[in-house]
Amino acid sequence: MRRRCLCQICTCGRHQCPRGATRIYESSGISCPTTEYLEKYPTYGNVPPPQSLKPKQEFRAGRGKMEGITTFKSDYRPYEIVKQPRHVPEEYKPKQGEIDLGTTYKQDFNSYKVQPVAIVRPLERQRVKQGKVDTVPTYKDDYRAWDIQKIDLYKPEQAYHPPTMKFGNSTTFQDDYVPQEIKPRQSFKPSPVVKRSTVPFNGDTSHRLDYVPYQLELKFARPKEVYKPTSQPFEDLTTHRYDFQGLPGETAKICRPPYTRVTQNAHFEGSTEFRESFQPWEIPPPEVKKPQEYVPPAGTMQLNSTSHLDYVPYQTKRVSPIRPVSQKKFNNVPFQGKSTTKEDFPAWECCRQGLIKQQQQISNPSGRFDGWSTFRSHYVPHELIRTESCKPAHALFQSSAPFDDITMYSTEYTQKKQEICPASYPSPPGYIFENTNSQGHKFFRKVTPIVEAF
Repeated sequence: MRRRCLCQICTCGRHQCPRGATRIYESSGISCPTTEYLEKYPTYGNVPPPQSLKPKQEFRAGRGKMEGITTFKSDYRPYEIVKQPRHVPEEYKPKQGEIDLGTTYKQDFNSYKVQPVAIVRPLERQRVKQGKVDTVPTYKDDYRAWDIQKIDLYKPEQAYHPPTMKFGNSTTFQDDYVPQEIKPRQSFKPSPVVKRSTVPFNGDTSHRLDYVPYQLELKFARPKEVYKPTSQPFEDLTTHRYDFQGLPGETAKICRPPYTRVTQNAHFEGSTEFRESFQPWEIPPPEVKKPQEYVPPAGTMQLNSTSHLDYVPYQTKRVSPIRPVSQKKFNNVPFQGKSTTKEDFPAWECCRQGLIKQQQQISNPSGRFDGWSTFRSHYVPHELIRTESCKPAHALFQSSAPFDDITMYSTEYTQKKQEICPASYPSPPGYIFENTNSQGHKFFRKVTPIVEAF
């Protein structure tokens, strides 16, 4: 008897074995050799794959010799470089004599001998503790503790005791409810099983049947014309330059009236409408409140403060500066304000360059301007003829005949019986489970009916 796998028993194509090892029973590197593709498409002879006609991406080096001459090397002309002369500074020669290093600060400032200032802070006085201080603060004296008794609770005692017996009464839901067995409803949904046709596929189309290949003629190649330059000179005059000769005309006159200044010999009064309408009013001076006379208090004022009473004056001397005495020498020689930059770069007298105006190549027009362009002179108006529309009229076609709703699908369709895939059952009918291999495939053995002899 031949064993069959679950994917071989399946007729719908939805129940298939795994393509690789599941590693449930053992870790073997062998993949599943049984697939739907291997069963339906057997292997043929040694047929090599088609070779690619794509050119290889290889660098094709030029076979000629490279000169290595560029336009820069051919056009560049080397020149002799002359070293620029360097200015040698003159040797410094110090002048004879002493420099007067005196300043106005030294002349006006007189040094004094000053001693360091003594500290004016008074000495710290240490207080000697003679005995223990036994005092009562005002808070403890005014707020004394009262003898308060504790208030008894008025909460009633809990007299409820939970029962020790089990509660055996049933509810109304338990008395009225009767459990019933639930049966699943029957599904009327058709099975989504793909039905495969046994008729071979007819791949002929109308294009393949009706197409007739023709031999194309060679395309006419037009010879390339050789460019021949003309011997006549190039005319660079445009229609505007050729037609516009320029007519003499007068400059436009100014229509603005002449400015005449109006002068009067009468004296300017200086009165305005604002001054005439708003006359000054007499404003009384503001009342000044007289302050109260100061009355000095009776008695003498004590101007003694804690600083005056505790301060003890000391005789001090001015502090002398710690700065060392400068040893600069005074020199009456004037300062030389010259430098190498001023000597090497003297100021030049420069004048502002005037404007460079380009000479006018086209002469000004002489004559009156007509205002007539080449477009207006050459344009010929034509009568516009409107094109007729070839679009059909938008009218619906109505027919009195009844509508024919018969289609090829409704006439040729024949309903077939839906078959159930035997692999959808836990145990396919007519097969007995035998074993499961290391890749996870389930193998079944077909049961043959026993025929009794008469």
